[in-house]
Amino acid sequence: MSNPAALPKIAWIGLGIMGSPMAENLLKAGYSVTGFTLEQDKLDRLAAAGGAAAGSIADAVKDADVIITMVPASPQVEAISYGENGILENAKSGALIIDMSSITPQTSIDLAKNAAAKGIRVIDAPVSGGEAGAIEAVLSIMVGGEQADFDEALPVLEALGKVIVLCGPHGSGQTVKAANQLIVAVNIQACAEAVVFLEKSGVNLEAALDVLNGGLAGSTVLTRKKANFLNRDFKPGFRIDLHHKDMGIVTDAARNVGAALPVGAVVAQLVASLRAQGDGGLDHSALLRAVERLSGAQI
Repeated sequence: MSNPAALPKIAWIGLGIMGSPMAENLLKAGYSVTGFTLEQDKLDRLAAAGGAAAGSIADAVKDADVIITMVPASPQVEAISYGENGILENAKSGALIIDMSSITPQTSIDLAKNAAAKGIRVIDAPVSGGEAGAIEAVLSIMVGGEQADFDEALPVLEALGKVIVLCGPHGSGQTVKAANQLIVAVNIQACAEAVVFLEKSGVNLEAALDVLNGGLAGSTVLTRKKANFLNRDFKPGFRIDLHHKDMGIVTDAARNVGAALPVGAVVAQLVASLRAQGDGGLDHSALLRAVERLSGAQI
C-alpha cells in the first residue's frame, strides 16, 4: 500500500444502506475518511470502523481533497451542496466532489456549473449493485464529467467498484443510471410474474428458478433476488421508495429526449401502486407482492 499521507483526504456525506459499507471500504483501502450524516448511529459505525465523525457538513469537508456524497435524491443533493452550511461554501478550492447519489441529470449539470464558479470540480458517479455490491466493493459505477477529473477519481472509485466507466459529460452518469433502473425494474417485474405463474402451476419454485437462471432468462437480478422471491424476504437492499423516484427520473428524461418507454411506464405505475399499498419501505423485489395481489392473493 502507498503511504497514507500521499492519499487524498476524503469527506463522506450520507451514510445510509449504501454509503456506510462504501465508506468502510475506503477505510480498508487506507484512506482517511471524515463522515457526516443525520443519524448518530451511522456516525458511531463509521468511527468504530476507523473513520472520523464530523458534527456538520462544513466540518467534514473543510480539509478534504475529495468529497463523496451519497444521499437519496436531487433535493438532498441540493440541500447539502448549497447555502452557507453547504459543501460549496465550505470546501477548499481545487477539491473534487464525487456525487454517487442517483439524481436527475440536470441536477448534476447544475451542480458542476455552480461548483466550477468556486474552483471546485464535480463528477456524477451513480452506482448499480445494491447493498450487496456496496459491501463486496463490486459496484458498477457510471460517471459523467471531465476526463482529467475521472482519472483523478479512479483510484478512489476502484476501492468501491469493479466496472467504472466514464460515459460522457456532466449528467451522463445519471442518464446511464436511469437506464439501469429501467432495466432492473422491468426485469424484477418479469421475474415476479414468472414466480406467481410457477407457484400457481404447482411447480417446485426453487428448481424452476435455478434452471431458468442457467439459460437466456438468467440475469444478475434473478441471481441477487432469487432468495427474496423464495423466502418472501423483502428486507430492503434497495427500497421501493427509491426505485419509485428513479422511475420518475427515467420517464421524465425519456420524455425530454423523445424516447418512448411503454413497458417502463407500466412498471413505473406498478412501483407507484406498491407505495400506495404501504410497501415503499420494502426491497424492490417486493414487486412480487403487487403481482400476487393482482392474482387474487390477500396480502
